[in-house]
Amino acid sequence: MVTNQFFKKKGPFPLKKILDLINLNNLTQSNYEVYDIKDLVAATKKDITFLSSINYKDVSIKTKALACVTTESLSKYLPNYCIKIIVKNVLFSVTKISKLFYPTAEVDQPDINLKDISDLSNIYTDVLFGKNILIGSNVKIGKFSKISSNTIIESNVEIGSNCNIGAFVLIRNSIIENNVCISEGTIIGKKGFGFIPFPENNLKSPQIGKVIIKEGAEIGSNCNIDRGSMSDTIIGSNTFLDDKIKIAHNVKIGKNCILAGQSGVAGSTIIGDNVAIGGKVGISGHLKIGNNVKIAGGSGVTKNVPDNTKIMGYPAVPIKDLIKQKKQ
Repeated sequence: MVTNQFFKKKGPFPLKKILDLINLNNLTQSNYEVYDIKDLVAATKKDITFLSSINYKDVSIKTKALACVTTESLSKYLPNYCIKIIVKNVLFSVTKISKLFYPTAEVDQPDINLKDISDLSNIYTDVLFGKNILIGSNVKIGKFSKISSNTIIESNVEIGSNCNIGAFVLIRNSIIENNVCISEGTIIGKKGFGFIPFPENNLKSPQIGKVIIKEGAEIGSNCNIDRGSMSDTIIGSNTFLDDKIKIAHNVKIGKNCILAGQSGVAGSTIIGDNVAIGGKVGISGHLKIGNNVKIAGGSGVTKNVPDNTKIMGYPAVPIKDLIKQKKQ
């Protein structure tokens, strides 16, 4: 079973304990052990998962999870062997279950294992370091990488060979492949904007995923890339992010993409390959942006975008449709 290298997990727990936690006691199938909570794709026959939107029905029907937290209307999109845990508020129940398995993941804990690079010079003999660099335990850095001054690399992070990490960068909960460039002031792997809103008190959700930056990607200065809440945030190979870009939790960007400055992508949106996004573009969450899409600067994307489409405006529409509207 794959372990979470960044967050300590508790359990396994009896399914009955989980059901009691979310105030359900009407299931007869409660004599199972549950080992983890995972997304629909990663879950195994020992795990619990969740389905909160019809947008994921094509994935949910194939899940291998032991049990799934969902609503009555969505339960039909689950395989017969999956135990259906019917609730009114899926995300609220999932947050409570996540806290059971990962009680420390709702906030970013201080890394108490940081050491000055001057105390670790015998470990990273083929890496060039600046001044005042702090590195946590079990950090891996490949040959010929360069880490500039005043940067912090927290425990268990992996950085490949020939990477260039700028000054005042913070990296946690991340795996960075070879030949990646990260410019000054960028924060990678922090907790995402995950919570359940209530009038009296917002409830924080554990964020147990990581960030994966693929080979040859380039991240500009003062960018912010959140780790995944349950799956991972992924930046594809040879994808370039300009300065001051926000990538939210669970976002997945394909290869050879370009994002211009001050753009933002909301949580769980998937962007295909060879996508070009202009400056100050805002993309809503849980969308699918196809391959070879071009989005004009200043646009607001609120719906899925098919392959090979050029869009602009707010809300963004195909450019040819926008031209027709202006002629009318």
